[in-house]
Amino acid sequence: MQRIFLLTAITGAAAALCACNQSAQPYETPVAAAPSTRAAPAWPELPPAAACTDKLNSYQKVLTADVTTGNLNEKVYNEIEADLSRAANACAAGKDGEALGIIHATKEKHGYHA
Repeated sequence: MQRIFLLTAITGAAAALCACNQSAQPYETPVAAAPSTRAAPAWPELPPAAACTDKLNSYQKVLTADVTTGNLNEKVYNEIEADLSRAANACAAGKDGEALGIIHATKEKHGYHA
């Protein structure tokens, strides 16, 4: 009988302590930062029919979306933009292969599908 009473007391105390784990403050939903508007990168005029132009523009769209939604850190975005500026200069100079190589290496370095 004493064992049953002790078991009941321990079970009751455990149940009472479990109820104490609730926080007194209500949970607040985090508010996302307002998306920032980004200026277009300061690239030279790119040749319209070059493959590097299409690659640069499509990669830039992905980067802008990623940094705006918070999926890409601002520091990393700036690093990628520095590489893409080099690629844009090569592309504008007619060095399509060099530009594509820079774009490919940058994507691989930062984990984007190359």
